[in-house]
Amino acid sequence: MTDRAALPENAHKLSGADVLETLSVSASEGLSDHGVRESRARYGGNTIEARKKVQPFVVLLHQVKSPVVYLLGAAAVLALYFREWTQGAAILVVLALNSAIGFGTEIKAARSIEALRTLGTRSARVRRNGKVVVVPAEDLVVGDIVLLEGGDGVSADIRLIEASNVGADESALTGESVAVDKSHEPVASDAPVADRASMLFKGTFVTRGSGTGIVVAVGPGTQLGRISQLAEEAQPDDSPLEKGLAKLSGQLVWATLILTALIAGTGILKGEDVLLMVDSAIALAVAAIPEGLPVVATLTLARGMWRMARQNALIERLPAVEVLGATTVILTDKTGTLTENRMAVRHLWVPDEGMELTPAEDDGAPDTPEQDLENRPLFGQLVEVAVLCNNAALGEEETDHSGDPMEQALLRLGERTGLAQRTLLALHPRVGETAFDASTKMMATVHTDGTRFFYAVKGAPEMVLRRVAFIATADGVSVMDDARRAECINRIETLGLQGLRVLACATKTAETADENPYTGLTLLGLIGLEDPARADVPEAIRGCREAGIRVVMVTGDHAVTARSIARNVGLGSEASRMVDGPKLSGMDGSKTGKLLETDIFSRVTPSEKLALVQAYQNSGEIVAMTGDGVNDAPALRQADIGIAMGQRGTDVARQAAAMILLDDAFPTIVKAVREGRIIFGNIRRFAAYLLSCNLSEVLVVGIAVLSGLPLPILSLQILYLNLVTDVFPAFALALGEGEKDIMKHPPRPPKEPILGLVQWSAIIAQSLVLTAGTFGALFAAELWLAPDPGELVTITFLTLAFSQLWHVFNMRHRRSGMFRNEVTRNAWVWSAIVLCILLLAVPAYIPMVADILQIVPPDRDMWLIILGMSVGPLAINQIGALMFGRFRS
Repeated sequence: MTDRAALPENAHKLSGADVLETLSVSASEGLSDHGVRESRARYGGNTIEARKKVQPFVVLLHQVKSPVVYLLGAAAVLALYFREWTQGAAILVVLALNSAIGFGTEIKAARSIEALRTLGTRSARVRRNGKVVVVPAEDLVVGDIVLLEGGDGVSADIRLIEASNVGADESALTGESVAVDKSHEPVASDAPVADRASMLFKGTFVTRGSGTGIVVAVGPGTQLGRISQLAEEAQPDDSPLEKGLAKLSGQLVWATLILTALIAGTGILKGEDVLLMVDSAIALAVAAIPEGLPVVATLTLARGMWRMARQNALIERLPAVEVLGATTVILTDKTGTLTENRMAVRHLWVPDEGMELTPAEDDGAPDTPEQDLENRPLFGQLVEVAVLCNNAALGEEETDHSGDPMEQALLRLGERTGLAQRTLLALHPRVGETAFDASTKMMATVHTDGTRFFYAVKGAPEMVLRRVAFIATADGVSVMDDARRAECINRIETLGLQGLRVLACATKTAETADENPYTGLTLLGLIGLEDPARADVPEAIRGCREAGIRVVMVTGDHAVTARSIARNVGLGSEASRMVDGPKLSGMDGSKTGKLLETDIFSRVTPSEKLALVQAYQNSGEIVAMTGDGVNDAPALRQADIGIAMGQRGTDVARQAAAMILLDDAFPTIVKAVREGRIIFGNIRRFAAYLLSCNLSEVLVVGIAVLSGLPLPILSLQILYLNLVTDVFPAFALALGEGEKDIMKHPPRPPKEPILGLVQWSAIIAQSLVLTAGTFGALFAAELWLAPDPGELVTITFLTLAFSQLWHVFNMRHRRSGMFRNEVTRNAWVWSAIVLCILLLAVPAYIPMVADILQIVPPDRDMWLIILGMSVGPLAINQIGALMFGRFRS
């Protein structure tokens, strides 16, 4: 036998006899049992290894791999070591809560390679030991002789050695929306997969005809297996949000460690009690880390996921919700994404006259051309021949249709113009057929009215034109002269440039049913078909353009078809640059920049799609990739966010993607992008809120330690504060609806941090004001009330708590009004405020809780100081916003 790697690449260029000889197989006998065992041992089985399932332990481990967790864990251990049992336990409870939420949201893992395996779980008819037997698809081996008929699934890569009218649906593999004609004749060695007419590929379907072939590749060696390997190797990078949160967490941890060491060391050098300094260090660590940040971020993303699901966008991985908001370029497949993935008649032409069929007309709207056909008999005859010369069938439901998609489109046109196939066959019963042949590229049926025989012919226009002797015109039948022939050729070229697939229809009458069907024909006209663009796509692309997002078509289809669809959906311009896939193979750094300005990439293979995604990512773009076929899976997984079609998409594409469009509607992407931008804005808003609150706590503790004052707020109080006043107001901010014009602005720069210089400046300024309010309460209490230590800590704790609660109103957008803005209109904010007031005020009057928090019930004078000093920072920050520029979100 030959080398395993050679046949999948070379079988298409060899003759069937050469392949049989190379593999030492007889077409009439097939493999023997010994030959099957030997082939399986040498070439392997016909299975595609699935991706290993993600283990729950790995997901759980991911939750604790965070600098924030390490720091809080160290604080908990330190507290327990010094027998601060309540503090240590409280910190551990918070860590457990955060880990549980993260574990629950990440347990779903991508299983794209497992989905690939399901495409091969079929049976196959093979010839072994001289007999035809049925075997499970996974039992096929290299060298098996396989018998195929229309409707069969292809379960291995097969080189045809006999073929009669064989067509295959390869849209899931190559992106071609039209059934591909197959032949046993060899093709050029450098022919791309989509042009290998002598091959049938695993994961595709035979749509018509019958044939015999020899298996030349199984399992990982098939084209489908290679795609699975690409999907396995494609490793999506962390999302911008994940990177941003990780960077922010790292910065906070280092800042906390340095600050803690500085303050604790200073205190010890000043002779302060070591245990007091340890307690202060724990308080600083707890104060600096916003425990609510991962919780609120997770819940915000989850809410975004729920909102998107209600708009038919199913999110598989939480970070994908936010990635859409940062998307700078969408690489979109054509077939089934921009188009409907079904053929439709768009143009009818008879000599001297053409008829355009709009999508509405083709869909059977009241303005169908039926009434026109009654007064234009040539068009009626053209449609009649197309319907009669047809082997497809329409069922009650679209899923019940059978036959070639192009022939189905012709039958739909007949139904909608009053020329239904069943009606015509009742008038003109079929009495003979000459099947479509790849060499003649034509098909003919013979019908009778009881006295004479009527031949209906359709096929490739260039082949039909060679056989016609006459042409039907409004004045009757004329001889096909050079002028008429030139007119027909010109029309064929015009329709082709519009991206239409062209068929020619002809007819003749005869005395018998056994004449040569392709002589003495009369040309009736031409039919132009296309896989029509989805009606809602142009508006969606305009929306992307307004939002500063580039949309680039990446398809396996021909360049002319791709350009036509691009023009119909408003993608690019008439002069849009288009590049064929083979040109991508030589892509290098010097050419990449200019290449990425292309609007349309045609005839692109799966490996080229993957390389294209990586090239955009390497140039700094945030890439969203849409697709529905097996061939899209590697690129979907590699992209920053892969978007699969839920209705027409293959299982492989859906499993590889981070988002699934349940309605297959491209506009849903625009809605999802808007939601992603809102989510990022909200995350930035509540992150700024949390950090300004936490920084104020750090300053309160740090200043107290350095100045020798008693701690105004204890570590357990800080933890309680962070769980109450941080989480609920922050989550309420996360539920904001966003600005109305959010899609009128370009996406944020991919490298822009969650919090930039503007946000950090506001955070520092606001935290200083909150800190000042807390110390103002401390000094006011000592001046007016002469409180004991318990009363003093209660006043400072509640002052800081209520200051942070009112601080939520400082989070309005910079263009919003002071009293009427997105925060004051947010009902969740008011609910959070009411809840937090109860959670802050009530515990002081519950003895057991008050003892744990080390606070006392405030009297009226204490409440006056608390409320007065907590409202002051809000007023100062609002005045500052008016004077020095409002908070930028």
